Amino acid sequence: MTAANLSAIYGAVELVAIALFILGLRFLSSPGSARMGNRLAAIGMLIALASFLIQTQAVAWWVITVGIVIGGVIGLVSALKVKMTAMPQMVALFNGAGGATALLIGTIEYYANSGAPFGAVIAVSLVLSAIIGGLSAAGSVIAFLKLQEVMTGRPVTYPGQQIVNSVVALTILACGVWFVASSGQMPPVVFLGMLAATLVLGVFFVLPIGGADMPVVISLLNSFTGVAVAITGFELNHTLLIIAGALVGASGTLLTVLMGRAMNRPLTNVLFGAFGSGGGSEPAGGSGGQQNVRSASADDVAMMLAYAQRVIIVPGYGLAVAQAQHAVKALADQLEKRGIEVRYAIHPVAGRMPGHMNVLLAEANVPYPQLLDMEDVNPEFPTTDVALVIGANDVTNPAARNVTSSPIYGMPILDVDKAQNVVVLKRSMRSGFAGIENPLYEMPNTVMLFGDAKASVDALVAAVKTV
Repeated sequence: MTAANLSAIYGAVELVAIALFILGLRFLSSPGSARMGNRLAAIGMLIALASFLIQTQAVAWWVITVGIVIGGVIGLVSALKVKMTAMPQMVALFNGAGGATALLIGTIEYYANSGAPFGAVIAVSLVLSAIIGGLSAAGSVIAFLKLQEVMTGRPVTYPGQQIVNSVVALTILACGVWFVASSGQMPPVVFLGMLAATLVLGVFFVLPIGGADMPVVISLLNSFTGVAVAITGFELNHTLLIIAGALVGASGTLLTVLMGRAMNRPLTNVLFGAFGSGGGSEPAGGSGGQQNVRSASADDVAMMLAYAQRVIIVPGYGLAVAQAQHAVKALADQLEKRGIEVRYAIHPVAGRMPGHMNVLLAEANVPYPQLLDMEDVNPEFPTTDVALVIGANDVTNPAARNVTSSPIYGMPILDVDKAQNVVVLKRSMRSGFAGIENPLYEMPNTVMLFGDAKASVDALVAAVKTV
């Protein structure tokens, strides 16, 4: 078989992989078809890896095979062992791994060139992939540490922070221009210094971002990684890598825009780090300072639910922490047996990553038509008998409407306070990830059911059965 025929076959195979990537993204746009989207994208990636493995001549097959096996084992173990509560952290680490790969490839290409001048396209792609990859890698590590609560989830700021960030960014820009203008003939110490500054800027970029903005951060870092990978494709003259990276970058950018809108923050506000500069403050001891709250027992709440006609369940990170999604599905089943209409209110930034609540409820086989987006469910609250809020602190906070000093002021929220009755399941009066009080808890139509979310919902299931 001639080289031209082989090239045509490889091109056709890669076209199939690209088509599967696009179809995968298309199916991922809906919770009902998301699993199929994941499968299609995974098949496309398998085809792409096989094509690359067959074509490559630069590295021995066994080396690439070992890399694929190691990566596959890590991915499989992560998928099986990582809890749903830790999924945002895993996404952050995977984002960082992609960015770090782009950074390493750029570094290897720089040292492998043996001092020969780079062409203009290669020089630009090399420096951009290294810089953007480094930003994504370092920023993702900080996002992971915040999400894992190894460090505080609140904004970390210091005097002159914007000045420091600007100086570091301008230094990186100057080094990048030097690299391109000199066709890559930059002293290694300066090149490594540029990469170090890139990592520092990635850290400084995420430090001032508060926990309430973390879904925006994750989607933004995802887009960074995609762009870095796409640019690396130019560096390696690999069309499939360019297209795959562009798909990730474009989808991540669109998701960032959607998350920004959900937080009522324009994209420019997100990109230039103005978001997350405030984080609120929590009174000493984490009590929340809210004393005028009414608590209820599981039996009281079960009676309320059993005689309702319409119930809306509002899941939040507390549901994820307690892994209560299956218990919530069991409760909904009991209510539906009584002819009660049950729906779920999904806020775009509930949890710690985009779609976090959708993933949890899909795991419990909650029917997708029952999942209502914020704009669809908000008009339903005034005619709802009970709104059952499970750990959703910040996305149900009425302060976002009228307290101008609140760090979440202007953020669209779920209008749970307009329901006839509101039941909030919480461990304590400790504030949410944004670190601010929620006046919803002191409203006359609100009662609190304290305790672990799963234990509380299990108690509600048992109590509803006896009503």
